[in-house]
Amino acid sequence: MGLCSIIINLNGFILLILVVCWNKQVYGYGVTEQEEDRVYELPGQPLVNFKQYSGYITVNESHGRALFYWFFESYDQPQQKPLLLWLNGGPGCSSIGYGEAEELGPFFPQNSTQPKLKLNPYSWNKAANLLFLESPVGVGFSYTNTTSDIQELGDTITAKDSHTFLINWFKRFPQFKSHDFYIAGESYAGHYVPQLSELILDNNHNSSEEDYINFKGIMIGNALLDDETDQKGMIEYAWDHAVISDGLYHNITTICNFSHPIQNQTDECNTELNKYFDVYKIIDMYSLYTPMCFSNISNTRRESPVIKGANPRALSKFDGWHRYLAGYDPCASDYTAAYLNRPEVQKALHANVTNISYPWSHCSNNISFWNDSPVSMLPVLKKLIAGGLRVWVYSGDTDGRIPVTATRYTLKKLGLPIVQDWTPWYTSRQVGGWNIVYDGLTFVTIRGAGHQVPTFTPKQALQLIRHFLVNKKLPQHPI
Repeated sequence: MGLCSIIINLNGFILLILVVCWNKQVYGYGVTEQEEDRVYELPGQPLVNFKQYSGYITVNESHGRALFYWFFESYDQPQQKPLLLWLNGGPGCSSIGYGEAEELGPFFPQNSTQPKLKLNPYSWNKAANLLFLESPVGVGFSYTNTTSDIQELGDTITAKDSHTFLINWFKRFPQFKSHDFYIAGESYAGHYVPQLSELILDNNHNSSEEDYINFKGIMIGNALLDDETDQKGMIEYAWDHAVISDGLYHNITTICNFSHPIQNQTDECNTELNKYFDVYKIIDMYSLYTPMCFSNISNTRRESPVIKGANPRALSKFDGWHRYLAGYDPCASDYTAAYLNRPEVQKALHANVTNISYPWSHCSNNISFWNDSPVSMLPVLKKLIAGGLRVWVYSGDTDGRIPVTATRYTLKKLGLPIVQDWTPWYTSRQVGGWNIVYDGLTFVTIRGAGHQVPTFTPKQALQLIRHFLVNKKLPQHPI
């Protein structure tokens, strides 16, 4: 609210009337929209002291494209903490379904007949103001009113819409515009994060003060960065971790040429690759040493493989099958899907306002075509490093999909000088992993973590993001 004055001249007498009115110019652009996005309490939510917001930002008015976000202020001193955008990959997977609800957000849905959320003690909003985005349109609650948009999706339009989202989001939340801004993500976000970063970097050189973003750096984990080395490393990792036989390893490495795109391989190569992927129908490719989910709720977790010749209900009678010592639950994605599809939850989140014809899902079944995907992100990474951005890459070392082996091959291709060679880092008295510092890039491994590092090693992941944000080396000695 603000005070508006009205001056009236009555027979030579000046009458000044003060009235209470709404004035966006008094308190800044977007205040009303920001307040409308405020989420005061979700069904089944524990009490918290930080503020949260969710809703839609329009990225293309003529097409009716709008991206859904969920934003959490930091636990303490949000006015002083940096702003971190988190992106999941796919392409076509939800940063809210995975990132917020199962990895690094404050609230994790639980297995319950009633809506129930568990507070994540290692949420990344203990280190930063935390923003999750469902991108591109067609993912999660994000939508378009122009059907043809779905057939034009690819890396380019995803980066462009995400950049437009950020410009418009800062207009809605102007109090965060001056904060240091970072982007983090995993998997196919190895494309999303660098490409969006490049757009921000280029736009900052030519933008007005209104559109300038105080961009400082990126961090990407188990990230798709280079097709050739990612594929080569994936096969080598499987052989080295006793997932495939010597014979299959020999056949693939002899017959397949990974300098060619995987879709351009010979029929003979594809036959051998199918044998390789068959192995991951019986174990979790994304986390080699944790149990798979056998649930009657739904089939939401990535591409949940079916066990041939096994009865899932028979296996479920073993109590340890669903549990892991660190609290990992392989069926967490089922709980997330059930929670986010509840009408009362969607209403509280200001989500699904257009009554989308399909249920919310972790990865979109509507995105069947991807227009453009460069074979390598290394040229973009070089540009970001040259532009002065902080660049960290991390890798959970039990991921079979984009394994640490692949990422090491990829980073070697950059040809960066080594500042500090392979060194252990510590979480308390235990080795958390290893790291190597290049001139312009830091690479960190996380011991015992799968594809979604914060899911499997939440304490180490929070330690990682805290050190990244202040550009501080991880502890090199037990503490």
